[in-house]
Amino acid sequence: MTQYIDIAVNLLSERLKHDIDTVINDAAKHHVSPLIVIGSDLDESTEAISTCQQYPQQLYCTTGVHPHHASSWDQHSKTRLTQLAQQDTVVAIGECGLDYNRDFSPRTAQRKAFSAQLELACELNMPVLMHCREAHSDFIAIVNEYRTQLPNALLHCFTGNRDELIECLDTDLYIGITGWICDERRGQDLAKLVPLIPNNRIMAETDSPYLLPRSMRPKPKSSKNLPQYLPYIVEYMANLRQQSPILLAQQCYQNSCNFFQLPMVLHTSNDAL
Repeated sequence: MTQYIDIAVNLLSERLKHDIDTVINDAAKHHVSPLIVIGSDLDESTEAISTCQQYPQQLYCTTGVHPHHASSWDQHSKTRLTQLAQQDTVVAIGECGLDYNRDFSPRTAQRKAFSAQLELACELNMPVLMHCREAHSDFIAIVNEYRTQLPNALLHCFTGNRDELIECLDTDLYIGITGWICDERRGQDLAKLVPLIPNNRIMAETDSPYLLPRSMRPKPKSSKNLPQYLPYIVEYMANLRQQSPILLAQQCYQNSCNFFQLPMVLHTSNDAL
């Protein structure tokens, strides 16, 4: 049986939080379990921990401050995040990073909050789940300040260009790929880059409820993306990479377990990978 882990689910967004049982159960029916719940600010991170505690081994979470909320980072944030990050259900610091596309927080505040969270990840020896949109130069410079001290680092929902991908790989980042590659309007360039990602550095995610794969047929009635659609994204990735969908799924699953230090439910043969 092929197993999947969705490494980025915005389960506490308004479009999902009222149907958590259904989202989890429908995903599990498609062998997508566990789900990694994203914490985008400290209050949501607190709620994510509480939610994960209600679904042991089905949900894990990250705790952090997304660049959109970087303005909320103050002198108390590090202490609070430290306490949150040490809860049993927390598997990474994040989602943190830079977003110069929308600039919901001033860029100076984004850089400050990002650096502080990377510093904390180093202190706690925890992996970090990161966000970067239209901010690559500043992003990679900040990451490189801390990379040697970080146990693991993941750039989720990668949407950059070839040069940016190569720099991220040279910095030994894991790369998360979403249904963006299925978008005929804006995902074509990324689709060409997916084959360049090494087997041991690729992960799959939905970023649910966002980024519904536009190429799905039959097209879902709702525009809401769901973790249960992850196998479709993996198969699409496999076709781009000219790989077996089963072997790529196994590789993404193993990479995700290794990154988040989760037990593998099914042990696949190394020869198969």
